[in-house]
Amino acid sequence: MRIFELPWGQILRRSCDVIRGGGILAFIRTVERNLKTILRPYRRWIALYDTLDQTSRQHIESVIVRLPSHPVISIIVPISADDGKWLDGTIRSVQRQLYTYWELCFALDSSVPEAVSANLKSLVGEDNRICFVNIDSASATWADKCNVALKHASGEYITPIDSGDLLAEHALYWIAKEVVAHRDVDLIFSDEDKIRGKVTRFDPWFKSDWNPTLMLSCNAVGRLGVYRRNLVEQVGGFRSGFESAEEYDLVLRCASRSDANRIRHIPCILYHRCNRAKSQWADSRQAGCRAVAEYLATQNIAAKLEDSRIVYGIPTPQPRVSILVATTARPDLLEPCLKSLFKRTSYRNWELILLVNETARQSPEPVAILNDLAKRTNARVVEYPDQPFNYSWVNNLGAAYATGDILCFLNDDTEVITRDWLEQLVARVSLPQVAAAGPMLYYPDGTIQQAGVILGLSGIAGHAYEGEPRGSYGYHGRASLEQDVSCVSAACMAIRAEVFRAHGGFDDAMPLAYNDVDLCLRLRNAGWRIIWTPAAELVHQESASLGRHNVGARAEQYARDVALMRQRWQRSLEFDPFYNCNLSLEQGYKLAFPPRCSDYRKTL
Repeated sequence: MRIFELPWGQILRRSCDVIRGGGILAFIRTVERNLKTILRPYRRWIALYDTLDQTSRQHIESVIVRLPSHPVISIIVPISADDGKWLDGTIRSVQRQLYTYWELCFALDSSVPEAVSANLKSLVGEDNRICFVNIDSASATWADKCNVALKHASGEYITPIDSGDLLAEHALYWIAKEVVAHRDVDLIFSDEDKIRGKVTRFDPWFKSDWNPTLMLSCNAVGRLGVYRRNLVEQVGGFRSGFESAEEYDLVLRCASRSDANRIRHIPCILYHRCNRAKSQWADSRQAGCRAVAEYLATQNIAAKLEDSRIVYGIPTPQPRVSILVATTARPDLLEPCLKSLFKRTSYRNWELILLVNETARQSPEPVAILNDLAKRTNARVVEYPDQPFNYSWVNNLGAAYATGDILCFLNDDTEVITRDWLEQLVARVSLPQVAAAGPMLYYPDGTIQQAGVILGLSGIAGHAYEGEPRGSYGYHGRASLEQDVSCVSAACMAIRAEVFRAHGGFDDAMPLAYNDVDLCLRLRNAGWRIIWTPAAELVHQESASLGRHNVGARAEQYARDVALMRQRWQRSLEFDPFYNCNLSLEQGYKLAFPPRCSDYRKTL
């Protein structure tokens, strides 16, 4: 463990030990070493896991020779007046490709200096894989130039890149390998980073696999983005009028004609974006919103955009929601939970089913709360026999009493923040192919309790951004942008009732821990999607009712739950499709040392 990862008290003691053992000079060297490790972890990661040696190059070249086919990849580069000084590095990065079946297509507007044109003409004479075309206009847009280059391209797949940006030398190799392995693929995208000067790489963006919900919040594909050429032509090519969001618009239109199985993500840094170029977050908000609005319309999804936020419609009539609260009937928890539920829930068509064991029902403290519930027309109390608590069994019992089209499992140590929380969850669960949805949960002190669940984090599954301040942007926006996830917590989970029942509900064999993760994995395996949204917010004290699962009398059962999860889902726990395998399972959204992407790392 690095010294600066320790609590301050331990840092002080460790510092004193270093000084006593080696003096002040040893202490200074230790500080320098730790600072370099903290400030430059990506540089160390590159050296260890993202640097090709000659043996790796030779291996890649031998694989290329053995490929059953060699699809040509056309690289499209639109050129404007000020792009000339950045071009040389971009061209060299293409010429250095280990995969040589490429075509480089330049499109120049009339503002480009003659010297740049002359340089490109000389390249054409030296390499017949390079072509360029002049456009007799100084006002041609980025999309116009890409479309002209597209007409001159002959490759089965095309990819636009900008002057100044660089391809990793094995970039097209991985693209070609993916195409050969998946001949029906429509879109391939990779991870990327930024480059300053000629060699300094920084700000790595290790992406989710195809994430349709995240794509409606930002261009989560970015670059390197490689498209099936005839699909690009079918959707109308690149479109002007979407300046700074042209690729965002293209990805969405291609996705509307494709499906998730034909969109592939390569978890490797294959693209180095020039620091002077616009980042994925610099897309024109207005143009991006238009692209999203058009996509929603093509998918027949009832939604509108308000301040760049998607507001989904709710089916008419409103689906009935059964809110199931399993409780130990502690008044200090249950009373504020129910109070917030009844006072702050603006959704109208819902019922409450309070699940309480017989012993708690007979205790004097919760009697007033339960008697008050009896007066409400949309609430009922379901008693179950006194026995060791089994979360799965109790909630399955509650589901049997529920009359709702949608079930909402809710812990008794939660409190509602946003009045439309249930509308937000119902709207997501009502989307095509979506089975479940969960909200943003905060601790009482306002820090994030969880922003979705990451498979494999801290063992079985962990909470994304736990402990981060409210309002945190997160890793490339992931703490603040709605997205598909592999799992949401049953502390607050809305799920289609028919889907819950069809897949057997929670597993009674997992009475304490990870029953929600197990259920979500079964839903995902059956082809259902799960969405986490920050548009719904609640407070969650976490384990306040029963205490931690892994301590005391429940530790043995917790260990059994963990063992069962590993037995069933070990592979899934290692490779969450929405959490990049280059990121750590020890600390969320930190670099993994080493990465888990063995298929992509064995040649490096």
